[in-house]
Amino acid sequence: MVRWIRRNLVVLAGLLTLAYLVLPNVIVMVFSFNKPAGRFNYTWREFSTDAWRDPCGVADLCGSLTLSLQIAAWATLGATVLGTMIAFALVRYRFRARGAVNSLIFLPMSMPEVVMAASLLTLFLNMGAELGFWTVLIAHIMFCLSFVVVAVKARVMSMDPRLEEAARDLYAGPAQTFLRVTLPIAAPGIAAGALLAFALSFDDFIITNFNAGSTVTFPMFVWGSAQRGTPVQINVIGTAMFVIAVLVVVAGQVAAGRRKRDTVR
Repeated sequence: MVRWIRRNLVVLAGLLTLAYLVLPNVIVMVFSFNKPAGRFNYTWREFSTDAWRDPCGVADLCGSLTLSLQIAAWATLGATVLGTMIAFALVRYRFRARGAVNSLIFLPMSMPEVVMAASLLTLFLNMGAELGFWTVLIAHIMFCLSFVVVAVKARVMSMDPRLEEAARDLYAGPAQTFLRVTLPIAAPGIAAGALLAFALSFDDFIITNFNAGSTVTFPMFVWGSAQRGTPVQINVIGTAMFVIAVLVVVAGQVAAGRRKRDTVR
């Protein structure tokens, strides 16, 4: 028994770590089927599917969720486009201050969120901008940008330049080479950066709270509701988002496996 544990120690440690990470999500899922006696959904009372049948039963919940999804979608689009271009520029071109730009890219990732939130708020106030949807969107693009650059940059650095040279030798133009060769190879890194940007934007509270004004996103709604009570519908939305995220990851892994099998054949 001891020998078996030693041989599989790494696997056991990985499974325990995974279980520790997934446990909060499991609790959220279980309590999405609870029917609490009071305002707070902290104690199990009885099984019920009422919240699943009416996920928008709490005022402004679905409105804040829709707003968060809109901001996350636009922030993902903006950060992915800008981050991809920056990553290609940093890897493929030599220019002045390239090293400084490389270093500055990591600042939003290492800087405490409250510092960045206060800095952005100061910027918007000095510009006379009205706090709301657009200030939140700009803030989200700014802090998601670094994560996209890092993900895409790692992928671009691992690309074999001989593939693009082969495309040019076969008389492919710059645009055709980029669309048919470069972009498909870089696509996994771009997709990873986009998914990370969406998750970070949708989940953000600190930066959003500083720059939202009267705008209420889903994380802000959850925080506000926690002061008065925790409706079961919050657990329902959290469970749905978790399941969707898992399905997206599984679908990506299945698609990657099929592409690898097709390549081998």
